[in-house]
Amino acid sequence: MAEQQSNSGRPTDPVGRFLYVLTYWLALLGGLVLCAMALVTTVSVSGRYFFNSPITGDFELIGMGTGIAVFAFLPFCQLMRENVIVDFFLSHTSKRFQSFFDFLGNLIYGLIITLMTWRTPIGGIEVYEADQMTLILELPHWWGFPFAVFCLVVLLIVCIYTTVRSFTETRLGRQL
Repeated sequence: MAEQQSNSGRPTDPVGRFLYVLTYWLALLGGLVLCAMALVTTVSVSGRYFFNSPITGDFELIGMGTGIAVFAFLPFCQLMRENVIVDFFLSHTSKRFQSFFDFLGNLIYGLIITLMTWRTPIGGIEVYEADQMTLILELPHWWGFPFAVFCLVVLLIVCIYTTVRSFTETRLGRQL
């Protein structure tokens, strides 16, 4: 089990504080969506068991909700250094060495998110133009794309922030 890092608190600089508030509210929204998905699943399974009448299209709603929740959580997780941390090999190295690999990981992740932020709107436009709908409820597939793009833009900004933060930590030899 990984130990809780002492540096996983709120950012103290103005940009970090703004990003913290923004990503916190996005993550809270994602949590509310997860709660709604749990409620839909519970009602659907109970309805299926007791009344032989589940919620129509429940799996479609859960699928859309999952996408919304995942995109909502990513920026906060990245900002709080809790996205993906593999500290098994680096836990006994210097802070500068750890910060360098954080910088490298943040840089690579930022490049991947840049590609996703560029391509997701294009995919959303194609889905919109093709008029793709879900099978049961016939909800347009493109409805989730604007929120996903917004979350990706926020995540890209957070990736730039965390990359700069890690670079600064590498240069100073300590964590901020």
